[in-house]
Amino acid sequence: MKTQSLAALAAGIALFSSVPKAHAELSGFDLKRPEIRRFAREVARRDALSRRGVLRLLAHAHPQPQIIDRMNRPAERVLEWWEYRQLFLTEKRIDQGVEFWLEHRDVLEHVAAEQGVAPEYLVAILGCETFYGRQTGRDRVLDSLATLAFDYPQRGEYFRGELEQFLLLVREDHLDPLAVRGSYSGAMGAPQFMPSAYRRYAVDESHDHRRDLWKDWADVLASIANYLRQNGWQPGQPVLADARLDPEPSFQLDAHGLAKGTLDELNAQGARVDLPLPGATPALLFSAQETDGPSYLIGFDNFRAIMRYNRSTLYGMAVTALARSVAARVHEKGAGLPPA
Repeated sequence: MKTQSLAALAAGIALFSSVPKAHAELSGFDLKRPEIRRFAREVARRDALSRRGVLRLLAHAHPQPQIIDRMNRPAERVLEWWEYRQLFLTEKRIDQGVEFWLEHRDVLEHVAAEQGVAPEYLVAILGCETFYGRQTGRDRVLDSLATLAFDYPQRGEYFRGELEQFLLLVREDHLDPLAVRGSYSGAMGAPQFMPSAYRRYAVDESHDHRRDLWKDWADVLASIANYLRQNGWQPGQPVLADARLDPEPSFQLDAHGLAKGTLDELNAQGARVDLPLPGATPALLFSAQETDGPSYLIGFDNFRAIMRYNRSTLYGMAVTALARSVAARVHEKGAGLPPA
């Protein structure tokens, strides 16, 4: 145990030792700011990192005011489901999902069988997040996280935590902290994991002693499957179903547009589903606005697992719709695939 502690300490002291000194002429963060010095001191103590090394790395971080602008931008009009669907359920996205499935069929179906997550949902999450790995973000993660950690007080505590997780990820996975790029919020790779999710859910499925969520599709797919399983995915269980309403239903949707309960409880309130499931099955009732009025749907544990990616029923519906469309088209092509 003592040997392990010494090894961890040595690794921490060595971390960022190869990072070059920042050029003084470049505009960066003022490292004398109390919150930055406190951050460096605290993570150095918690994680056996070098305080000087942390500050040296932060000297290379550059504030990105446009990120704050995007975070502070007044909320645009919330899209209705029929509008949101048009963004994600396009012919191009469906066709590219089919191509991705067939190109990576062996590893996709191996991961799906191993983890119990239907392959179409792994494909659909990739399709919604990064268009199958094509759009993983251009912002430098160090800049994004530092900007949000120190210049965005509304959620500064959360992003300081993610910045700390990024430092640990850099140490563990031997990443170049100055080269990693992702979304403006710091999400990385084809599945768009935040640093904490990367550390917690990323899997070395290819057994090459590294977790690569940019180019190693075995790692990417296994990591998405692991994320879903760890967040409640139930193998072989339904995701989403249409609700059939009584003439005068009594359910009430909460401020988030949801009604939660068991199937028995929702049935008693006039919302039913035509699936042979136990009455004690947890369920989530919500509405989806179509062009001709609202429809009502019931999501199950697997739908909730998808929503852990993005806490929006619109997102969950988009993933589900894309998954079903891609799967249907794959099975239309045949190619020896098992029945949908």
